[in-house]
Amino acid sequence: MKRTGFTTTALNVPFAKPDPHKALQMPVYESVAYEFDSAEQIEANFKGEYIAHVYSRTTSPTVEYFELKLKALTQSSGVIAVSSGMAAITNTIMAITKTGDNIISGNRLFGHSYALFQQTLPEFGVETRFSNLVSEAEIEKLIDKNTRAIYFETVTNPQLDIADIEMLSSVAKKHNLILIADSTITPPNVFTGGKFGVNIEVMSTTKYISGGATSFGGAIVDHGNFDWNLNPNTTAYSEKFNANAFLMKVRKNVYRNTGGSMAPQTARFQIQGLDILELRVEKCYQNCLALGEFMNAHDQIKTVSYPGLKTDHRYPLAQKYFNGIPGTIMSFELESKAACYTFMNKLQIIRRATNLNDNKSLIIHPHSTIYAEFTEEERKTAGINNRMMRLSVGIENVADIIDDIEVALS
Repeated sequence: MKRTGFTTTALNVPFAKPDPHKALQMPVYESVAYEFDSAEQIEANFKGEYIAHVYSRTTSPTVEYFELKLKALTQSSGVIAVSSGMAAITNTIMAITKTGDNIISGNRLFGHSYALFQQTLPEFGVETRFSNLVSEAEIEKLIDKNTRAIYFETVTNPQLDIADIEMLSSVAKKHNLILIADSTITPPNVFTGGKFGVNIEVMSTTKYISGGATSFGGAIVDHGNFDWNLNPNTTAYSEKFNANAFLMKVRKNVYRNTGGSMAPQTARFQIQGLDILELRVEKCYQNCLALGEFMNAHDQIKTVSYPGLKTDHRYPLAQKYFNGIPGTIMSFELESKAACYTFMNKLQIIRRATNLNDNKSLIIHPHSTIYAEFTEEERKTAGINNRMMRLSVGIENVADIIDDIEVALS
């Protein structure tokens, strides 16, 4: 069957098993446990010889369908849904590292991702070596025999930098490293990670995929293009599960034993979110373009940053990797922190809130919120100053968003 359009695919992924009532929407299975026909059958399940749902902390029919739908849309080998985007990152890193190992990461990360790498993982003996990920030579200087992965964000938040993904893939392949992309900002309708050599994607499904801030969740996507015999922490699973080694280590070890599972109620919201994802992204993107043109012409706005604009120096990379749609958040600067606060306090339609990709437009001052616990030197390295604001663009009528900004600036 030929590949259909994104939304058509989303609406037509079949259930894992036929629904007895022929429901068009996947039911919410709220059961904790599932019955087996015999003692022998449940034994076979625990041995991995018979696949069935047994306990909802590990799998459930509703979560399974969300995973199947996301697998189809990412054109990947498999997906594991988890409780949050941070859980997706943590499960992934724990599956591929042990004490004494290290990873290489971009240094302009989302604040909580940076905190995980810089504060939490070192307590478990896993080091992160930070780089701007621009120079191949500089990255290679950080690699040693204990390096396991290169981690990057497809579009950084809120700086909106774009990595040269094919260059990172080349370095990762050369040194037998896993290339991990946080693709939260670039959902699967605009970015196909496997096409550019990404091995694992992690994402916060709370953002685009939830359908407009309906629920918390995360996902781990395996593109099936890494030889898991090359990572000493997955070799044992590779011998038994071959190409599925990583997913099985996550599911049977880290995910199961740490309890970061997605609830079936959450999966139901996110299934619906995938159905309308393409429509929402397109609307937000068109709003971004209109807002960018308006802001670029406004004398009180000092800088505007959105790689989807032709005037932005990152526009060629946005075209190459994301079909020209590098997410739907933008940043801009006013003359001072005081001006930012005055502006924010006058807004009536745009909400002062910290999430991304709600149906509502949301604004935040990153320097004083997400990066509040950072030193000034760390903020500088991350490209965060106190004149910057981050705007997550929603699906409102764009004329109303522009009017709200214009009134707040007046």
